[in-house]
Parts: sequence; structure tokens; C-alpha cells
Amino acid sequence: MEGAAVGEARTVRADARRNIEKLLCAAAEVFGERGLHAPLDAIAQRAGVSTGTIYHRFGSREGLIDAVVPQYAEERLDAAAGRALACADPWEGFAQYVERVCELQVQNLALNDVISRNHPGTARLAEVCHRSQEQARRIAERAQADGSLRADFAAEDLLFVFWSTAMLVRFTAEDAPDAWRRSLAFTLDGLRSEGARPLPTAALTPEQVERVMQSRGGA
Repeated sequence: MEGAAVGEARTVRADARRNIEKLLCAAAEVFGERGLHAPLDAIAQRAGVSTGTIYHRFGSREGLIDAVVPQYAEERLDAAAGRALACADPWEGFAQYVERVCELQVQNLALNDVISRNHPGTARLAEVCHRSQEQARRIAERAQADGSLRADFAAEDLLFVFWSTAMLVRFTAEDAPDAWRRSLAFTLDGLRSEGARPLPTAALTPEQVERVMQSRGGA
């Protein structure tokens, strides 16, 4: 009897591990397709488990997001920043970085929400966003030191670019999936130092960015 009990316990543990693996795979797929506000019921259905299993295993939507998204996002944003900083031409590095981040927004709606900061607040995603912001600052400062990026640009200004792309991705995906590229081309031309006119207002401070994120429900 004791051996049977041990065997049953091992079976339960194995089933639990399989359920967790199925949930993680399903969450990555559904979040990628529908964004971080996708219904948890849709994730549970794809995984073939009950919605209650999500709460039992991860505690909340935020717990599930933290288990699935931060590492995926960090790897891709780090790769984009690494390529930009390795580029011999600082302006090309900056432009390639911005374009690559926008491409990530298009390819995966979970990343779209992370990059545009439209997601439930989680500690790990907040760390990823902060790390990405500091990388973007280094990339921008490099292009400014080169004299190719306008001197009054701030890394916080990139949020406007990514918010704009986030909206374009969601509303033009079916009819004009490349519309964001045209918009971004206009933006990048406007960021060149040559012929730049003075801006009518200052950039947001990091503190202002944080308040804006909190007011719109982001991290």
C-alpha cells in the first residue's frame, strides 16, 4: 500500500508539472497573439485546464505574466540594444534600434504592451522596462555625441514613438500592416539634428513618465 501511495503521489506531481508547462506555453501564445490583457479563460482553454488552475499555480494574472514574459522580453530588447551599440555609425545604430523595437511590437502583442508600458504592474517587468530605458538612453547619447541626433532629444521621448506604434499596430494590422513604417520614417527624419527647429516644450522627466504610466494602468 505504501508503494502504491508513493506511485500515486509521483503521478500527481508529474500531472501538475505537465499542467504548468501547458499553461506556460498557452500563456506565451495567447499573450503574444492578444496582448497582456487577454482573457485568462482563453489561456486556460488552450492549455486544457480550468481557469482556477491558473490562480492555484500562479496566484494572479500578474504572477502568470511574470512567469512567462520578462525573460522573453529582456532577451529581445537586450539583443536590439546590443546590435545598436555595436553599430559603427551612431545614427544608424539609433535608427536601427528604434525600428527593431517597433518590429518587436508588431510581431508580438505581449511585447507591444511591454514596450508601450500598457500592462499590469509586475516587479520583474518593471525591471525589464527600466533596463531597456537605460539602454535606449545610452544609444541616444551616443548619437547625440556624434552630432547626428538632435541635442534636445531625451530617451523619454521614445515613449511617444512606441505609444504611436502600439496604436498603429492594433488598428491597422489587417488593412495596412506596414503603416507604422511610414509613420516611423517621418519621426526618424524629424529626430535628425540637421535642420532641427526648437521644440515647443520640454521632454517628460522620468518622474512624469512614471506618473503617466500609473494613471493609464501601466507598470
